[in-house]
Amino acid sequence: MSKGCFLARLIVAVFVALTGVCASAQSYPVKPVRIVTAQVGGSQDFGVRLFGPALGAALGQQVVIENRSGGTIGGEIVSKANPDGHTLIYSGTIFWTLPLMRKSLPYDVLRDFAPITMATRAPLVLLVHPAVPAKSVKELVALARAKPGEFNFASGGNGSAVHLSGELFKSMAAINIVRIPYNGTGPAITAVLGGEVQMIITTNGSVSQHVKSGRLRPLAVTSAEPTALVPGLPTIAASGVPGYESTQKAGLFAPLKTPATVIERLNREMIAILRRPEMKEKFLIDGVETIGSTPAELAAMVKSEIQKMGEVIRAAGIAAD
Repeated sequence: MSKGCFLARLIVAVFVALTGVCASAQSYPVKPVRIVTAQVGGSQDFGVRLFGPALGAALGQQVVIENRSGGTIGGEIVSKANPDGHTLIYSGTIFWTLPLMRKSLPYDVLRDFAPITMATRAPLVLLVHPAVPAKSVKELVALARAKPGEFNFASGGNGSAVHLSGELFKSMAAINIVRIPYNGTGPAITAVLGGEVQMIITTNGSVSQHVKSGRLRPLAVTSAEPTALVPGLPTIAASGVPGYESTQKAGLFAPLKTPATVIERLNREMIAILRRPEMKEKFLIDGVETIGSTPAELAAMVKSEIQKMGEVIRAAGIAAD
């Protein structure tokens, strides 16, 4: 075969291959896109129901929401799904911290999933019962140090963002406070309202009415910087616990080996949707800010969270429910 003939065939082969890739990207999706998320009524379910219809319209296919209780079931379903972009998972903190609290899981977040985008982030608020004589984080830490083991904080399920935020505060503030677990954030808030427990770290949306009525006293936010979502409150980091940051994050993932062209399409559509003013406003009402990160930024965030919270989980001996 002549050199010229070989080069001609090589060019044709490359052209055919590239054409096939482009056609594949343009044809996606060819059927409804299923997004697996947490139970009905949860923050992730709320998020999907906000952006899901817009994503479906952008893709030209219906987005079907599949609610699954617990992080294990949804993760297993999506990790074993065909990696064609038609089955995704939208989840938060528990998705990447659960493997740190169980000896064996049917999936690994870093090994079995392709990140698409970090969609949202919500700062939490540190609050105390009005009977607690602390008007700042510094005063709260001083009180806890003066009475080690006598100060309590409430939280819901093991490994949730609310639970881990409290454990991180305990660790970084170097105080001996006791976690009192409840069956969900609602009962935990009720316990603090009743004075059974002195403190809680939770979402602003879940306690804003109690703050307005004076039944709970907010001291600081958990984000790295002050936030307009909770105006007027300092950060925990700037109030005596340098470096503290713990927010409730949620991201969209696909099975590993999903084509890069599909990931890029989903990322592009999601960012455009999350940047819409009306979409931002809908999330802000619930105390959540939209992000819209690159896949690499989501991957880096997950790795950082696993490292940071992994230390907290091991030190506190936390095991999943």
